[in-house]
Amino acid sequence: MVQVTVMLVDDEVPFVDAMTKRLSKRNLRILSAHSGQEALEKLGSEGSVDVVILDVKMPGMDGIETLREIKKAYPLVEVIMLTGHATVETGIEGMKLGAFDYLMKPCDIDQLMMKVQEAKSRKDQHQQKIIQARVNKIALTRGD
Repeated sequence: MVQVTVMLVDDEVPFVDAMTKRLSKRNLRILSAHSGQEALEKLGSEGSVDVVILDVKMPGMDGIETLREIKKAYPLVEVIMLTGHATVETGIEGMKLGAFDYLMKPCDIDQLMMKVQEAKSRKDQHQQKIIQARVNKIALTRGD
């Protein structure tokens, strides 16, 4: 199985450190960022992130604003919103902006792993559709 690359974005350093250890043991490649701006910079330089696990409440650029920028610049990257301060309104807003799902902190690690796998699968499906559309376009222009 191909290793999934996950970026954890949370301003709480101990949380990121603990989650990095727990998720790495489950054969995920983990990148971390402690702000929305840092996440966007790393996404730009890394280029192979499958899923972002994003905290909603962060100083500066919050999770909703970060989600908006991620989806604008990297539309295939799936984002799971994670917060200890969930509100229905924030969850709905995140989903409208393209979040894959929304979980409460602390979340069950097995549930989070299931969501990461589902998000990776959705990303792969979207990539396959894009590849197929490009193949079809090439075939049409060649008259095949």
